[in-house]
This record gives sequence, C-alpha cells and structure tokens, in this order.
Amino acid sequence: MKNTWSSFAASAALLFLLTAAPGRLAAAETVWLSSLDLHGVEQDWGKPHADQSVDGHALSIGGQMFEHGLGTHANSTVRLALHGQGERFTAKVGVDDEVGKGRGSVTFQVVGDDKTLWQSGVLRGGDAPKEIGVDLRGVQSLLLLVDGGDDISYDHADWAAAQFVMAEGRPQIVAAPAEPAVVLTPKPSPKPRINGAGVFGVRPGAPFLFTIAASGDRPMAFAADGLPSGLTLDAHTGHITGTLHEKAEYLVTLRARNALGSTVRRLKIVCGDTIALTPPMGWNSWNCFACDVSDAKVRAAADAMVGSGLINHGWTYINIDDCWEDGRDAEGRIRSNQKFPDMKGLADYVHSLGLKIGLYSSPGLKTCAGYEASYQHEVKDAQRWAEWGFDYIKYDWCSYGDIAPKNPGHADLMKPYQVMRAALDEVPRDIVFSLCQYGMGNVWEWGARVGGNCWRTTGDITDTWSSMSGIGFGQAGHEQYAGPGHWNDPDMLVVGYVGWSANVRPTHLKPNEQYTHISLWCLLGAPLLIGCDMTRVDEFTLGLLTNDEVLDVSQDPLGRTAGRVAKDGPREVWARDLEDGSKAVGLFNRGESETKVTAKWSDLGLNGKQIVRDLWRQMDIGPFAGQFEASVPRHGVVLVKVAPAK
Repeated sequence: MKNTWSSFAASAALLFLLTAAPGRLAAAETVWLSSLDLHGVEQDWGKPHADQSVDGHALSIGGQMFEHGLGTHANSTVRLALHGQGERFTAKVGVDDEVGKGRGSVTFQVVGDDKTLWQSGVLRGGDAPKEIGVDLRGVQSLLLLVDGGDDISYDHADWAAAQFVMAEGRPQIVAAPAEPAVVLTPKPSPKPRINGAGVFGVRPGAPFLFTIAASGDRPMAFAADGLPSGLTLDAHTGHITGTLHEKAEYLVTLRARNALGSTVRRLKIVCGDTIALTPPMGWNSWNCFACDVSDAKVRAAADAMVGSGLINHGWTYINIDDCWEDGRDAEGRIRSNQKFPDMKGLADYVHSLGLKIGLYSSPGLKTCAGYEASYQHEVKDAQRWAEWGFDYIKYDWCSYGDIAPKNPGHADLMKPYQVMRAALDEVPRDIVFSLCQYGMGNVWEWGARVGGNCWRTTGDITDTWSSMSGIGFGQAGHEQYAGPGHWNDPDMLVVGYVGWSANVRPTHLKPNEQYTHISLWCLLGAPLLIGCDMTRVDEFTLGLLTNDEVLDVSQDPLGRTAGRVAKDGPREVWARDLEDGSKAVGLFNRGESETKVTAKWSDLGLNGKQIVRDLWRQMDIGPFAGQFEASVPRHGVVLVKVAPAK
C-alpha cells in the first residue's frame, strides 16, 4: 500500500508540473529571425528580406552560403520584445557578397535593455562572417542594429543563420513607441521681437542685403541707429541694402515698432575678408524635389518662407540643388535648362523678398545627377553665378572622383576647391562656399584653408534615427575646427515633408527625435538648411523652426560650437559657450527608454549656483548648485541655458 501511494503521489506531482506549470519542463523553442513579421524593421535603403539579401539573392558572406537569415541595409534597426523569455541569440553577420570585395562598411550591434551585449567592429564586403552568441536571460527588449557610418553605399548587411532560443513564446518585432507631436515652442508675442544673427559679415564692394528678422504683429516700422554710409534701410520691409567700400566694424542699433510696443537689438556689421560669421539658415530643394525642381517651385518656396513667417526668425537662403543645368554657349558660359528660363529674374525675385539664393555645381565634368558641371570652367561659372546674383554655392565632389587619383591625398582633395575659391574671390559678390565631399580626408581639418565657409563632414543624411543620430553625435571632436566664417556641416535638416519628389511624405523621425535633431544642429553650429516642402509646413514643424531662443544658440556671435562633455551609456551631455558668458547645454538620451541625464557643473567648468532655463519652453526652471538633472524621453533632449545666478 505504501508503494502504491508513493507511485500515486509521484504521478500526481508530475501531472501538476505538466498542467499547472508546463513552461518549466517544456523544451526551449528555437525561432528563426527571418520567420518573424518583418514589417517593423527600419532601414535607410530598400526593404528587409527573409532568407535573402536586400537585393533578393541567396545570403552569402565571405563565400559562405546561408539558408536562413535577414537581409537588410544600413542603417538598420530591428526592435524586438522578448519579455524576459529569451535564453540565447546566435547569428553570423557580415556584408553580403553581392556588393563585391572591399565594398560597404558596417558595424553590427546587439543591445539588450540599453546595454551593449555584442558588437562586431567594422566589416566589409568579402570579410568572413562574424559569429554572435549572446545570453538573453532576463532581457526584456532587444535591438539588432546595423550602423553604416557616414556613408551607407553598398552597406548590404546580413543577419545570417540568426535564431533565438526561447524558454517560452516567440520574439516579436515591434515598432518604435508612438509619441504625440507636442509643440513646445510658445506662440510668439504680438509685440515686436528682433531675432536672427547679431553679427553680419560682408566684403568691401559686395552688394549688401540684410533683412531685420522680427516677429510680432504687422504693420511694423523699422529703424537703425549708426547705420554706416553706403547702406540704406527700408523702414517698411526692414531690408538693409547698399555697399560698403572700406574695411571696418560698425555697431548698429536696430529698432522695430508696431501698435503694441517697440524693441531694440544690437547688430555688428563687419566689413572685411570673412562672410558667414554665423551658420547659414535657409532651405535646399533636394530632399523634397530632387530633379523635379523648377523655377516655379523655387519661387513657391521663397513665398512660403515669407508667408509662414520663417523669414522673421532669421531664415534667409533659398538654395537650388542639382538638375538646373544645361550645356554651355559658344563662349563657354553655363546655361540653365528649360525648367529655369530666367535665372537672373529668379534671383532678383528672391532678393526682392529680402531673401538670398543659392545654387549647385561640381568640380567634375558632371554633377551627381549627370548634368553639366564646372571642370575647367571655374572662372566662367563663378562669373556667371555672380552676374545672375547668386549668394551661395554648394560644390559637390561627384564625378571629380574620375579626375582625381585613385587614392587621393590631401593635396588632391583640396585642389578642386582651391581652384573654385580663387575664381569666387575674383567676382564682386559675396558667395558662401559650401564644400560637399562627404568628409573625405578629414575635411574639417583643412576646409578653412581652402576658403570653405562650410564643409560636409558626412555622407548624405536620411530621415531615420540611426542616420540622424549617428551623423549628429559623430561630430564629437570636430568642434575645434569650426568658428565664424567656417562651419562643420553634418548635412540638411530632415523634418517636415521630405522624400525626394514624387515620394514626399512626413519625416520618419519621431517628434522627440526631431527635437534632438534641431537641438543638436544648433549646438553644433551647423548650417541649418530645411529640406522639406515649404508649402506644407505644419504647426509642429513650424514650432521646431521658429523657436528664437533655440535659434539664438545657432546664431550666437561668439561662434564657439559644442562638444561632448559627458557620456554614460546612452546618456550624453553637450555644451557650447555663448557670447554673454552663459552656456547652452543639451542633455540627450540615445537609449530606448526614458532615463535621467545629469549635467554636472564640474564637467561644464562651472562653479556656484546657476540659473537653468528651458530653451524649448522658454521658461526658467530655477537655480541649481553642483548639477542639473532632468528626465529625458527615449531619443529625446532637454536643451537648457545655464547662467550664473545673480
């Protein structure tokens, strides 16, 4: 009887375990990554493919073939919910052989609950696959990341043989959490406020155009005390025009008045050898129109710059990118194509609005889009742009790569920009010279020496978190090379409606990511070039682009740009000295969940009690001693100004 009872008890216990707690004895399940719903995968080019490369071929890395895996493209994010049920993740990763040996350049990373669990180092086409084996026990959320760096060309990235061992259930690919598009910028006061740059550079003999940027109800009357001889002010429009002939500095007091009040602000005019004393602010056609750009669309963008009120916050340039060019006339002068029948008339129209206008070319035989470029016509082109009345030139490397040596050194990289700089110096017009060569040869180290006013430090930006954050936070260390007249350029703004011509749609950046984008670019002293359809600027985007306290960081006359002063995992603190002795400080969260970020006075070189002001909300937070700590949302920022307490 005893043995029978013991057998019965053992059987009952086993039955309980099998029914009440089946997970304890159930065998762990193996799940292929490629078997999951891939709709939530984010990538900067193409579409993710199950068990195939991004181009639809069988997965192949370093000559090894794989039956299962995920074919994606940098920059890429796979966001997975594991709910603590994962046990192990394994895979073999690398650049797919379809791109060819030596092509592409990617880094794979596995992040669990905001902690890096594994990373590959840089891999290129032809490299042997790297093997991953990661313990997932206790991990709630997992990120599989592919970072292409500044240039994502040929970055075909494979998560080959990727599988999860799960104690229970299956992983789930999830979208980024939804965020409300909260407008933090307060509505501007109906009373006058003068905005924009507090310093302006011009060369002797060059046409002068400066529009007093002022928000507030219209009509508004403008005045200027101490305006030098040779310049005149239109009291109704606020446009200052004319010519200065002698090198000198002038301190001018600008005034604006409407029915509700008046205001003043100082402007320093520097007539000398340097222009772009603050980073250019404006618009570029490429990210919304690409080669569909036309005279009518450029005029509409200029009209929208004025009609939306952006001009009242310092936005100035209307820049035409590629695809405006035709051939040359009998004398070798560049012609515009049929989409631009009257370039001078277009420039005159933009100037009449108080705005400036920019253009595009390449030092090679052809532009990126295959149109006529400037090779061996640099002098004639500079003269032509000046005759038409252009104020900005983006000079894009493109086909010059076919002219330069195969492995160009610094002298080879500098040469085409030196040639065009010499040509621009001979025309009687100030033309901002923007070097576009994607950061080759550490251009930030020599861009100023070839006369660049700004220089691209990166490949093209896209409207994804991985692209924008990788480019923006990758500027750490470049700040020592920037300053008045010469700026690091991490590419255009990707807020609003973007998407390259027929595919224009709202940016893929989440609201918090957009606040990070604008905050970081202002701290960096980057050129601020809007890339969206100017005729479709919504309230949220307008709030991003019209916060004068934030834009004042960008346009601060001191011109000392931000560097990273602290980093703790996904938490970063960036700071910039301002002319008035205060500091602009960004508290950033690059992680996947809300966290507290601390700015320590010791990291900022500060002592004593400091007043902290929230720049997006335009409100004082209070006095703080020793440090300031804030809760920062996923991929978000708290941007503050820190000044000594009185």
